[in-house]
Amino acid sequence: MMMYFEVYGCQMNTNDTEIAWSLLQEKGFKKTNNIKEADVVLLMTCAIRDNAEQKIWNKLDYLTSLKKARSRGTSNPPIKIGILGCMAERLKEEIVERNKLVDVVCGPDAYRDLPRLLSTTNSGQAAINVILSLDETYADVMPLRINNTTKSAYISIMRGCDNMCTYCIVPFTRGRERSRPISSILEEVQSLSDQGIKQVTLLGQNVNSYRDTSEGVDHAMYDERTLQETQMSRGFKTVYKLKKGGRRFSDLLHRVALIDPEMRVRFTSPHPKDFPDEVLHLINEYANICNQIHLPAQSGSTQVLQAMRRGYTRQSYLELVDHIRAIIPDINFSSDFIAGFCGETESDHEDTVSLIKQVKYNVCYTYPYSMRQKTKAYHRLTDDVAHDVKCRRVTDLVNAFRKEAVKLNRAQIGQQQLILIEGESKRSQEELAGRNDGNIKVIMPNGLIPSTSTGRYNNRGMQVGDYVVAQINDGNSQVLKATPLFHSTLQDFHQQQRRQQEDIAS
Repeated sequence: MMMYFEVYGCQMNTNDTEIAWSLLQEKGFKKTNNIKEADVVLLMTCAIRDNAEQKIWNKLDYLTSLKKARSRGTSNPPIKIGILGCMAERLKEEIVERNKLVDVVCGPDAYRDLPRLLSTTNSGQAAINVILSLDETYADVMPLRINNTTKSAYISIMRGCDNMCTYCIVPFTRGRERSRPISSILEEVQSLSDQGIKQVTLLGQNVNSYRDTSEGVDHAMYDERTLQETQMSRGFKTVYKLKKGGRRFSDLLHRVALIDPEMRVRFTSPHPKDFPDEVLHLINEYANICNQIHLPAQSGSTQVLQAMRRGYTRQSYLELVDHIRAIIPDINFSSDFIAGFCGETESDHEDTVSLIKQVKYNVCYTYPYSMRQKTKAYHRLTDDVAHDVKCRRVTDLVNAFRKEAVKLNRAQIGQQQLILIEGESKRSQEELAGRNDGNIKVIMPNGLIPSTSTGRYNNRGMQVGDYVVAQINDGNSQVLKATPLFHSTLQDFHQQQRRQQEDIAS
């Protein structure tokens, strides 16, 4: 039976798709990239905003017409349609009732049940499993990569979230927070390194609250620091009782960095409340842990942050930014912002605009607020900001970000940076696209370049997964333009950078 996957939403959904595919292939299913060849079409869905769900409803209209056409035109069995992920959990009954041709509805914690669910549909009835688990992490499942053309991979280190921000549906669609054992994560990282992967991103709804207790809270290997309660960032608080014991994110990050010094390590998404200095010093110490932190603010107004139950004020967030920059001076920040949350005034909005200007983010993701059923905001607050006002405020935030980002990017002109090649530029086959350490996209002309910094006559082409030293020569708010100079390794580049800094200091 041929499977076709289509993924919507965040990086976690990409990883979930790879988990589902691994479980299905084990049972004899095969995969196709042509939807018209598929016997089963599975949509990995997102429920974070209404716009994300509307995309799925529109796709279902197309799939049901395709299903009817195939049933009329051939003797082949009709296509089976499955909805997986967060939208499946949130709208389980509505999906089946509103669209009678959906066969399978499977939530984020039920992928192991997919083979049985698909088998159940042979009798003509829809099959549903959206039960949330308190312990499912798929730790024993080695994900099968959907895209084999890239040299980057996502690794899920935990599932669920306990933060209960008032706007967020995640605790209700992905359940309570639980962490994978470190041993299973390290095994997956090693496997990806053996496959030639050059970048891994550690994933979770709140990665820096990672806590592996698989070997027991009071295991003898734990030092005194590990047995302490979770250490909050100064000025931050949480709605749940602080947790004690277990291996923390700093332990995991350290061990992942040691596996392959030539593999870049990123992580997303953290919550600002859980940023121990150990994590910051690891970023500063290890060349392969990227100097980039996603620090979602959501708002620059203390009043709105309180309504969101984020657990911090504007001032404590800014103090954390200053603290991080004191330890890692060349850090790159990215962030998320919601425009038009319940009760947000023009003054609150201006506070967010000024925060963006003050922090100077390298990347920003901005969205108009979309109220979700089941959330605290849905039950306790009023969605009282008009849609056109939300959209206008999003535009204000984007403009404020771009004004600062273009300054940051143009300040890099003349620098030599290490770029990981990702593939051809979307705009020209004669150009390549890659990412620098700060996760900024870099565009450069394709061609032959020296194999090393001294290899003048040993030129070779650039391929996906190559590290290339390039000189930045232009930039706007979104991308940098560069001239490729020579091939390098990650460690060689950073050793050269360190020697140059030492020479300048002396």
